[in-house]
Amino acid sequence: MTTMRQFVGEVLRARRLAAGLTLRDVSAKARVSLGYISEIERGQKEPSSELLSALTTALDVPLSQVLLDVSTLLAIEEGAELASVSEIAPEASVHVSAA
Repeated sequence: MTTMRQFVGEVLRARRLAAGLTLRDVSAKARVSLGYISEIERGQKEPSSELLSALTTALDVPLSQVLLDVSTLLAIEEGAELASVSEIAPEASVHVSAA
C-alpha cells in the first residue's frame, strides 16, 4: 500500500515537472535544500505543513490543489483495496434495496 508521504512526493514531483522546473529551481525559490526536496519527492521524508506551503508557493500551485491531488490518489487506492476485499468476501458487501 502506498503511504500518504509517497503520494505527496509524487504529486509534488508531477507538479514540478509540469511547471518545467528543476529541483534546483524549487530549492532556490522555497529556500529548502535540494537534497531534502528530492527525499520528499521520493517519499522518503514527509514535509511539515510549513515546508509543504513553501514548496507549493515555489511551484506556484495552491496548497489546496496539492492536497486535493493527494486526496484523489488516496481515494483511488482505497477504492481499489475495497474492491479487492469485496471480491474476497462478497457476502460482506452492503446491499441497499429500494423501499
